[in-house]
Amino acid sequence: MINKIQDKTEKKRLLQLVKYEQLARSKGFQFIAGIDEVGRGPLAGPVVACACIIPEGLFFHGVNDSKLLTPSRRHELFLKLTSEKSISFALAEVSHIEIDFLNIYQATVKAMKKAIDKLAIKPDYLLVDGMKISHNEIPSEKIIQGDSKSQSIAAASIIAKETRDQLMSEFHEMWPQYCFNEHKGYGTKKHIEAIKKYGPCPIHRLSFKPLRSDLTTKL
Repeated sequence: MINKIQDKTEKKRLLQLVKYEQLARSKGFQFIAGIDEVGRGPLAGPVVACACIIPEGLFFHGVNDSKLLTPSRRHELFLKLTSEKSISFALAEVSHIEIDFLNIYQATVKAMKKAIDKLAIKPDYLLVDGMKISHNEIPSEKIIQGDSKSQSIAAASIIAKETRDQLMSEFHEMWPQYCFNEHKGYGTKKHIEAIKKYGPCPIHRLSFKPLRSDLTTKL
């Protein structure tokens, strides 16, 4: 809770981090879900989305955009968020196959909607990181860089990131030559070199460059 956080600067930051949630509540909404995704850019693996509802008055020291956290701090927050019984969250993924078929934008929207539909508590308002999505009768708000401006979106980003990273580490056990445990499927130099040497594996996105270029057709 906010009164247990001694750092005045952190208290101020956390109170600022719920301004979008508070504004929605002032309009009569009760169950505000933050929505975020991880995995739009990688060359391999699924895109993973998370929807997260945090009760009013509940704060988590240090919660922020998952990209701004150290791996150890992110994992610590992931454990706190997912073990807090008053939080409702749901995860959904869309596979590399669907990404190639739909395109990454539509696949991301699909993953977000699936996550929303899986929530145990039906939200009545959606805060979405950087994307405009329509979902039945639930109003939504697009927030640019929402994972650093909304606690519920930040929490969703942390849960999604940790979940996808674990999944990519499991894929590493199946295809260790690509080192998915290191880069999580992103197009690093090491990853590109592995694709050149071994060709694509079953979880690579064949519609993404360089996989759709002459690089792999010449292998």
